[in-house]
Amino acid sequence: MELARFPLQRIALRVAEGIDGTLLVIILALSMLGFAALFSASYDNPGRVLNQLVSLGIALSAMWVAAQITPQTLMRFAVPAYVLGLALLVAVALFGDVVNGARRWLNLGVARFQPSEMMKLALPLMLAWYFHRREATLRLRDFALGALLLAVPVALIVRQPDLGTAALVGAAGFYVIFFAGLSWRVMGTLAALGVVALFPLWGMLHDYQRRRVLTLLDPTQDPLGAGYHIIQSTIAVGSGGISGKGWLKGTQAHLEFIPERHTDFIFAVYSEEFGLIGNFVLLVLYALLIGRGLVISANAATVFARLLAGSVTLMFFTYAFVNMGMVSGILPVVGVPLPFLSYGGTALLTLFIGAGVLMSVQRHRKLVQT
Repeated sequence: MELARFPLQRIALRVAEGIDGTLLVIILALSMLGFAALFSASYDNPGRVLNQLVSLGIALSAMWVAAQITPQTLMRFAVPAYVLGLALLVAVALFGDVVNGARRWLNLGVARFQPSEMMKLALPLMLAWYFHRREATLRLRDFALGALLLAVPVALIVRQPDLGTAALVGAAGFYVIFFAGLSWRVMGTLAALGVVALFPLWGMLHDYQRRRVLTLLDPTQDPLGAGYHIIQSTIAVGSGGISGKGWLKGTQAHLEFIPERHTDFIFAVYSEEFGLIGNFVLLVLYALLIGRGLVISANAATVFARLLAGSVTLMFFTYAFVNMGMVSGILPVVGVPLPFLSYGGTALLTLFIGAGVLMSVQRHRKLVQT
């Protein structure tokens, strides 16, 4: 019996190699809360839970693979991944499938693929590689070229149109530029220019996008149309009270008042059933996830690894902040899932690969001298 255990032990050690235990526990805890909310939200279609389990298995495998790849190897893939992502976005603009008025998907025959998801990791990879190469002679023009590298894919995604994904991709790229040393003076100037640009940009928005912004200001203007999502989700969040109505007892979800309750609005289902206490637990887990990611970034061995880890970490923050703000009625409704909780295989895969990248950076971190 003792001899039989050794091969299993070696296999277990090999599987655990490169995996950051703290990070894994946090994201699995978030995933379990997601399954609890998804089970309740999918009472009319229990097959979604099984599909999400399969997606979780695939995502965990992808995370393990990413954790085994060294940051130096990731750096070699930065330029090819970025160029391939741009090529796929151009292909979407030319040949993509149109679904609900948006051209976001490429039909591969056996499945559909959304290239904009790829850019959530390819763009930070590219920018981290670029600023790593420019570290010794970094000037303002380098930041300008970095901004151009960011603007091209974001513009292609906005054109689809997909403002939610464009915001996530743009934020992931901006975090790299910020961590690379962009001065506060430049950021203040850019913020002022952004405010000035709001007026011409307003005219460039699609009608449904303008309605989303106006609905944020006053959702009661169209309570059965554009304002319906926000009104129902805020009712669900507020009706949870301190301790919630209890698991599987949420009336807003089970009476089908909450639209997209298993994807973008799963936070409303969770809040109604688990209340303020449940939300506090969720926020603590997200805070631990972000804190762990920032520690990994601070201990990274190279500029490339530090910038990439910082961007991935704050990408998790952006996902959570935008989704919770959207469901709570303080941000416009955009298609941003709640990380590790919302139903959907593509987003889950992207998030777990990001976690794998953090584990790779942690595994190859520099030694702290005392």
